[in-house]
Amino acid sequence: MNRFFFLLFFILIFSTIGSAQNALYRLFVREADSLYDAKEYLKSAQRYSKAFESNGWKGFSIDRYNAACSWALAGVPDSAFFQLDRTTKANYTNIGHITQDTDLISLHNDKRWQPILDVIKGNKEKEEANLDKSLVAILDTVYIEDQKYRQQINDIESKYGWESQEMKDHWKIIHEKDSINLIKVSKILDTHGWPGPDVVGRQGSSAIFLVIQHSDLPIQEKYLPLMREAVKNKKAQGSSLALLEDRVALRQGKRQIYGSQVGRDEETGTYYVSPLEDSDNVDKRRAEVGLPPLADYVSNWQIKWDPAQYKIDLPAIEAKRKK
Repeated sequence: MNRFFFLLFFILIFSTIGSAQNALYRLFVREADSLYDAKEYLKSAQRYSKAFESNGWKGFSIDRYNAACSWALAGVPDSAFFQLDRTTKANYTNIGHITQDTDLISLHNDKRWQPILDVIKGNKEKEEANLDKSLVAILDTVYIEDQKYRQQINDIESKYGWESQEMKDHWKIIHEKDSINLIKVSKILDTHGWPGPDVVGRQGSSAIFLVIQHSDLPIQEKYLPLMREAVKNKKAQGSSLALLEDRVALRQGKRQIYGSQVGRDEETGTYYVSPLEDSDNVDKRRAEVGLPPLADYVSNWQIKWDPAQYKIDLPAIEAKRKK
């Protein structure tokens, strides 16, 4: 699976199970993520187990799901299904993602796979019982089209390279899908305002945000005030708004506030935190909108967060972005 996009989905809409995380738990999870990236899938899965053990065998649903992926890739289906079962019991509803996740392909012919999907479909139907089903149907398609091709980016890069023609062709498909999705979402926003999860569900609400987040600056500037109002009225999440605020700020030539936007050095292929205002207090601002600590977030790109060093590097980062 593409961990960035799935991480974003969980940051935006998914609840946790069990008690709050502890420092040791997060350390083991970061190690598990790094081992997954290194394709050490068995060691990654075992590290997730250490994380759950350190937290009284409780864990965040995103980590349960990621553990299932690692177990599946390691060829241990029993453990993979155990983690998926725990995830579905936490009311997981994203049938679109799990059916497309290539990490779980090895489980598809197992007799336990369909029952997992049935539970997820049941969770989704229960959640959507009182929603606007016509809008939900539209946004289900929007969400799948937004995420489907983005989930393939890492595999294409690994096989052909970031600057390859195959990657350029793939981004062309993504932009075409984004244009179609924007037409659908703009019509909804212009007609209904910003519909909350009580109208279109968590995934539908997420789909609207993702489409705007992936749009050009004029579209983002048009709908940013609407989303701010939606957050005030509890129709959208502050964590989602923070990501949009950051992207708009950077595109306007300003510094981001929450550190949600990560850049990539085209020469080295390494990632960095895009220009950030007041790096010393970023975690306080992130906590206020429901985002995890920046060190945990950027570890998904193998970035080690050091506020003091970042202030030293910031002029070079800003110069790099201006090229």
